[in-house]
Amino acid sequence: MNRIVCLLILLIVTSCDYFEKKKVYPEELLEEELQTFNWNEVDTYPTFTNCESLTEKEERKICFQNTLITNVNHYLESQNLIVSNDVNDTITLKIIIDKTGFLEVESINVHPETVQEIPEIDSLLRQSLKGVPKIYPAIKRNQQVTTAFELPVIVRIN
Repeated sequence: MNRIVCLLILLIVTSCDYFEKKKVYPEELLEEELQTFNWNEVDTYPTFTNCESLTEKEERKICFQNTLITNVNHYLESQNLIVSNDVNDTITLKIIIDKTGFLEVESINVHPETVQEIPEIDSLLRQSLKGVPKIYPAIKRNQQVTTAFELPVIVRIN
């Protein structure tokens, strides 16, 4: 009899947990998802038509950057810049590509010596990016997103 009473008490005490349903709140799910979400990575980098045949994520990123750098270099080469002293500089362009594929130059980091030799370098670099082909924006979770890049441009004029 004692065993039966103990067993019943044990069943009554533990059985309440089986019938209780845990409520799941959308805010908690969202907070949990945001904790695991990597904001610094995109599923697909911005791309040009000539880079779409590549399948690897890193290859597409390199193709995108090389296309931009090539475009800038061709434009600068066509300008026939004349300087009094040699210029050897790595200029850093900070660019933003919004979710519609619009490219905007956020900032240009140029050494003062380069600006002294080529005062119009800022406007030349901005103009060189106006002629880039159509950009397809980055994708994160099947949504087009805005991305930021730093693009190094090497300028050598002898």
